[in-house]
Amino acid sequence: MIRSAIVGTALLAGSFIASVVAAPVVNARQSAAQVTTADAAPFLGDWTLTLQGPNGPGSFDLSVKVDKEDKEKVVGEIANAQMATLPITDISKADKTLVLRYTFTWENNPVDAAVSLTPAADGKVAAQIDFAGGAYTMTGTAAKKDAAKK
Repeated sequence: MIRSAIVGTALLAGSFIASVVAAPVVNARQSAAQVTTADAAPFLGDWTLTLQGPNGPGSFDLSVKVDKEDKEKVVGEIANAQMATLPITDISKADKTLVLRYTFTWENNPVDAAVSLTPAADGKVAAQIDFAGGAYTMTGTAAKKDAAKK
């Protein structure tokens, strides 16, 4: 009887703690709204992401565009020398940051990734990719390819 009460209390406390700990994650995800074409306008185009991570530098090509069939939807693609081009359809905006979420397969396991593009006051754009919920993060800058040609 006493063991049952202790186990029940522990389970109840664990459930409460888990819900409190998980709440900020859920709220953070909810604060990002699906992006409109108007919101994404400053981000439309082809980008080069120059990033640095714990294992060294990396460069990615990112394209953000309006869907050809659904003119109200923003889509993207990401690629680099080590991976094929991957489609991105989950695009949202949180404050000034455009967030592009996609999934790829690494050693037969799906890995979630989120690219964040944040304009800075100096006109530059900060870039970050969080892999596996932030287990591995790369940070750096994003430069529009069209701007480099001018």
